[in-house]
Amino acid sequence: MMGRVRSRRSASRSVNEYGVRSVLIMASAFSIFVLGATFVFLLSNALPFFGQVPLDSFLLGTRWDPTNEYPLYGVLPLFVSTLLVSMVSAVIAIPIGLGCTIYLAEIAHPKVKAVLKPAIEVLAGIPSVVYGFFALVILSQWINDIFHPTTILNLFNGGVMLAVMMIPIMVSLSEDAINAVPRSLREASLALGMTRWETIRKVILPAAMPGIVAAIVLSIGRAVGETMTVLMATGNATALTFNIFQSGQTMTATIAIEVGEVAAGTTHYHALFAIGLLLFLLTFAINIIADWLMHRYAEAYK
Repeated sequence: MMGRVRSRRSASRSVNEYGVRSVLIMASAFSIFVLGATFVFLLSNALPFFGQVPLDSFLLGTRWDPTNEYPLYGVLPLFVSTLLVSMVSAVIAIPIGLGCTIYLAEIAHPKVKAVLKPAIEVLAGIPSVVYGFFALVILSQWINDIFHPTTILNLFNGGVMLAVMMIPIMVSLSEDAINAVPRSLREASLALGMTRWETIRKVILPAAMPGIVAAIVLSIGRAVGETMTVLMATGNATALTFNIFQSGQTMTATIAIEVGEVAAGTTHYHALFAIGLLLFLLTFAINIIADWLMHRYAEAYK
């Protein structure tokens, strides 16, 4: 009798495990399908553009002026502006985000943590248009009073605002990575005579490094793909510039500004899909680099 009950339980467990496994496989396959379909959609709509405009003219051209009598489709100014804004946001957000993470995970009193962590996470729920409006009306004035930039709306303005948007993502994911470090490692380090700071710096951070790297790269991907904030904060000048205190226009902002006004089927229309394809490949490359770094740090600290 007991054997039959155990057999039924085992069979039921196997069925449940098979069902869960099947659902997870279908979810993974659906994600891959969506990714592939997005790439095919962008590529199919971008190919007519590359049939009319050489690839080197698109990638290395220094002017984006599709409404000119002789249209120019150089994406380099948009690409450089995107990288500059992302670089500014990363330089600001990474040290602040890591500092907040270490404080919340290892130093803060539980009562302080109970207040600060929800406050930081609330930042992730604020609509990007609100951030953009704040940068347009208030932050731009502060930056103008301090740095006296060439234009009041500039790439630095957008980068600072993107940094604020990156920090909640970085803090949330990095704290999860630090909390996943076994408590035994902390106790062993302290038992060997290390100070609290030495334990954090030499034991906890290296052990959590794969998760921290993933959090940093994912937050940078968030900055690269942001649209509304940079559209409102950077001034949207399509001239090529390497000065973060001048106006610029990112690739996402270009698509958002022009897609509603361009006629379907024109070269300009397909050029926007070419920008989208380049942006897709850029974010895909960022995720590949993140995966490589995660595996590298995971192997280094095994």
